[in-house]
Amino acid sequence: MKITRAYKVELDPNNEQRTALLRHCGAARFVYNWGLAHKIEAREKGEKVLNWQKLDGVLRSIIDEEFPWLRETSKWSRQVALANLDNAYKAFFDRCKKGKKGKATGFPKFKSRKSGIGGFGDFAYIVRSDSIKLSCIGRVRLKESNCIPLGGYGKNTDTIRFYGARITERAGRWFVSVHVEIEVPDAIAKTENIIGVDMGVKSLAVASNGLTFENPKALKCRERKLKRLSRQLSRKVKGSTNRKKAARRVAVLHAKVADVRRHTLHHVSHVLTRKASVLVIEDLNVQGMMKNHHLAQAIGDASFGELRRQLTYKSQWRGVELVVAPRFFPSSKTCFSCGAVNADLKLSHRVWSCECGARVDRDLNAALNLRNVAASRAETLNACGGESSGEPLAARETSPREAGSGLETCVSLSPASSENGSNL
Repeated sequence: MKITRAYKVELDPNNEQRTALLRHCGAARFVYNWGLAHKIEAREKGEKVLNWQKLDGVLRSIIDEEFPWLRETSKWSRQVALANLDNAYKAFFDRCKKGKKGKATGFPKFKSRKSGIGGFGDFAYIVRSDSIKLSCIGRVRLKESNCIPLGGYGKNTDTIRFYGARITERAGRWFVSVHVEIEVPDAIAKTENIIGVDMGVKSLAVASNGLTFENPKALKCRERKLKRLSRQLSRKVKGSTNRKKAARRVAVLHAKVADVRRHTLHHVSHVLTRKASVLVIEDLNVQGMMKNHHLAQAIGDASFGELRRQLTYKSQWRGVELVVAPRFFPSSKTCFSCGAVNADLKLSHRVWSCECGARVDRDLNAALNLRNVAASRAETLNACGGESSGEPLAARETSPREAGSGLETCVSLSPASSENGSNL
């Protein structure tokens, strides 16, 4: 079975390499803005809008006279920037044609260095055990060894195919994301183990088998410090060195919050998909829940949508069927034992008590009801002459995409691409 996977690792560059990385990010941002200005000018004049290959040809014809400093950077950073612009430009018109309500149809915007350093793509990298060789930068050490498959773009084997790499900066730290398609053994059929998972704010996830994953409340635990640093930032003079230092401290704290949250979500999704043969979750209307201003921050801090996304692609990797219960299924208001429904149940009621004698935690009751959804479905299949409930249900097709890899903006260029980047 082939799966798409991204490996993201922190780099350990020296001062000279940091300068080169910043130069490549600046070049990618400049070329993106140059290409966008060229497209806007062509539209206003009624001329044909050039694609990224032709724009790259125009840029190469004037680079020595007008932008000689771009020669100090890799051609890949420029070509990937123009290809990303093409994707954004086409996506805008595709969204306009569909005309879906509630969907943003913003025209591509010019990139500013004030909004962040950004990143750049590379298709001439070589991965070694403890380092990665980047085009025009050289060998950069990795902070973790042997965590990326050895090889590079164009160095494919029967079991692995390498795509592009993307280098990004976040709060002073540099990361590389390598996108690969890898061959893995087919998932071994597990003994049937149906697990219902109830997501919540008090406990991030409660499983029907008794596992409880506490909510780290990454933002709330650091909210006081974040407010203090934000006040310090607001008092600094704009453009001053002290303001830049204060802004960096705020960015580092935000990155810490994101890292704690991401680590917890990966841990929860890993444990659940390892233990279950069938996972049952709720179809939560997160967008609607965020309209509750009393709970919006807590719901956003829990990241239910990201947890569901991780459960989706990891379930596919491990041969687990992911069942999504109907959105209006009353999992919290239904007794797992007798099926009685308490329509008057309030959010403040944390313990489920029923006339049948059942008395359990509210979240555990919801998880047990979700488990019963898949269990009853399996029994229905048996009654119709299907497979016995002792066999695991088949895995669904899903579309995995690694979190936080930054590869959603890194396009694939053909191995046969010439110097002018004539092929996608």
